[in-house]
Amino acid sequence: MRDRDHRQVKHMDQQNETKIIHTMGRNNCGGRCIIHAHVRDGQIEKLTTDTPQAAGDDVPLCACVRGLNYHKTFLGPDRLRYPMKRVGERGEGKFQRISWEEATDLIAREWVRIRDTYGPGSRYVNYATGISAAISGSSLAKRLLKLDGGYLGYYNSYSTACIRKATDLMYGTCETGNSLVDWLNSNLIILWGHNPAETKFDSQTMYYLRRARKKGIPIIVVDPRRNDTAEQLGAEWIPLRPATDAALQDAMAYVIVEEGLQDQDFLDRCCLGFDKAHMPEGVDPSECVLSYLTGEKDGVAKTPEWAAAITGVPAETIRSLAIRYATARPAALVQGFGAQRHAYGEQGARGGILLACMTGNVGVSGGWASGSGLCTQHPWVDMPDVPNPYPMEIPTYLWTEAVARGHELTELDGVTGGEQLQSDIKMILNLAGNCLINQHGDINRTAEILRDTSKCEFIVCSDLFMTASAKFADVLLPGVSMFEGENITQPWQYGDFVGFNNQVIEPMYEGRFEYDWLSEVAEKIGLGLQFTEGRTLGQWLEWCYEDLRRKEPELPDYETFKKAGIYRYQNTPVRIAFADQRRDIDHHPFPTPSGKVELFSPKIYHTRFRDFMPAIPRYVDPPEGPNDPLRERYPLQLIGWHTKRRCHSIHDNNQAMHAIDPQALWMHPKDAQARGITEGQQVLIWNDRGRVQIGAHLTERIMPGVVALSQGAWYAPDENGTDHGGCINVLTSLRPTPYARGNGQHTNLVEVRPAEER
Repeated sequence: MRDRDHRQVKHMDQQNETKIIHTMGRNNCGGRCIIHAHVRDGQIEKLTTDTPQAAGDDVPLCACVRGLNYHKTFLGPDRLRYPMKRVGERGEGKFQRISWEEATDLIAREWVRIRDTYGPGSRYVNYATGISAAISGSSLAKRLLKLDGGYLGYYNSYSTACIRKATDLMYGTCETGNSLVDWLNSNLIILWGHNPAETKFDSQTMYYLRRARKKGIPIIVVDPRRNDTAEQLGAEWIPLRPATDAALQDAMAYVIVEEGLQDQDFLDRCCLGFDKAHMPEGVDPSECVLSYLTGEKDGVAKTPEWAAAITGVPAETIRSLAIRYATARPAALVQGFGAQRHAYGEQGARGGILLACMTGNVGVSGGWASGSGLCTQHPWVDMPDVPNPYPMEIPTYLWTEAVARGHELTELDGVTGGEQLQSDIKMILNLAGNCLINQHGDINRTAEILRDTSKCEFIVCSDLFMTASAKFADVLLPGVSMFEGENITQPWQYGDFVGFNNQVIEPMYEGRFEYDWLSEVAEKIGLGLQFTEGRTLGQWLEWCYEDLRRKEPELPDYETFKKAGIYRYQNTPVRIAFADQRRDIDHHPFPTPSGKVELFSPKIYHTRFRDFMPAIPRYVDPPEGPNDPLRERYPLQLIGWHTKRRCHSIHDNNQAMHAIDPQALWMHPKDAQARGITEGQQVLIWNDRGRVQIGAHLTERIMPGVVALSQGAWYAPDENGTDHGGCINVLTSLRPTPYARGNGQHTNLVEVRPAEER
């Protein structure tokens, strides 16, 4: 292990001693950066980060502008200071100070009452990623609920519901990515709805893309916006209309077949359903992919001209892209998460996998199997599992439906573990998360559901600030930031290290980590010892690390690890996903029911999902897409993106960060001119769900007919309900996608006018 600059060091300035404490970012931004906190007299003076010199032969884990501003974001005067209970209407944000004893008494009392009145399935821990580390408030709350009879669980995530569901459907696993260093063996890289320059998407991603570009490997970005990744890499940009990705993929597949460029050997040996000769027994052969592409099935050939009318991408560009991808072998078509957060987002994800299979880029160095692209090479750090006695789960995006009409939700709504829920959600624990309001779809409808205390009867929130979600709490608790406690963190998927969050300062005000007050609640409901097992949080962290160390014996002892703040694994082998399957599928089948890549899905075809979800990858006109008749009223497609100035909704309270990327509506000059809108002018964006007033930014970095608001801005409605914070979810839909039941928050139709005109 190389300590270098990561050793605990002290140096003297002219008057006082400054201590440098090593920690790591632990938010769900996608990156895991090394943070050196310079502390004097219990105060953080500044933050510094990793350097190429310190990293040596390893990938530098350098903080971006967000990471270097963590202290200014988390340690300001707007922190929640003490426990409070609601005294006004839910959502008003009116609270009264109470003691921690009163707070845990109230939580324990409601916890038991709701359990005994409605059953364990009435209790729910909301999706939250404010703490993305080994031990989080959400995981701790679930642990206690499991010990107390269980709770209604969820599956999926807001980020990846469609792409994971689609990838698992076709490959039988989501582990479809090669090691990122293997991109240097590609002849072409296509980034499809992928913007790691702003999302980070793990700390290695842009590092290897820059190396690939320096090597001369062409990079193409497919996105309605010319995003920052395209700008920084000098990549070629192919804009397309939102939610039409599958149509572009269909036409590319058509061209590949027309030109005879498909890898027929791979399709014949390793895939199910590409052509009539390789369909499942008992299924009409004309249901195959090829019959759809050629138009034999529906009379419409999926030509570039057909796709151009849908996508807005010129036919000659589509043809060129298809030929370049098919002939560049090996080539990597890397799908981000933006395109699958659309209505029918599953189909765009499946289309990328189809193209990877057709071109033979699966199981080869320099290729990429597409789909979710996970590449997990080290085990996760976690507390020991406690099984949930309550078996039922819902898709995470449907929790509002489970509050409003949970007892009606069935398997067709994505319910698992039983045919139908027995109860609505009556208690929500929302810990270190803003998906209760700000990050969930259709804020006005969501707020309407939550204001009704006869529906969800009790909401507990733990947070650092008075967010839009915190205002809907019945009990609101002050948490602690990454600087005020210990934890262990790991990369999303690409990265060979494990990091330690050393405590930097004492907790501010009356802030407490969730383990502390949940232990008190556990004691009050008679489960104290079962919950803690007699361990402090620090002892649990050591237990988790030693458990990992048993699986990864190269790890150093715990104290050495804590002192350094990071351990980088050595000599991790390069992984090529599905190399064994490609070489010898008879002895190494894909982990699907057929043992092959299921381009045609018997699972969909033989279930009721067939009524609204195709069995093959193909374009389906989405609601609020480019062909929806609603465009007569709302002619512009609205999408969101992850801005470099925020991690989801984190940092929006830090006013200094606003100048980095001011919240504004991106709009093409042609669309602005048609509406009499000028640069910086206040505009009103509206649809049937709500209204947002914000400044306009005119740019040719977005295609005509499309407007965009970066996601995560804090909801700030006026007395008339018009939001002035630029929160896109005032305008987004609660409509889930058809198969994954994931969020389709990027598929929205709106109109825009100068604010003074309405």
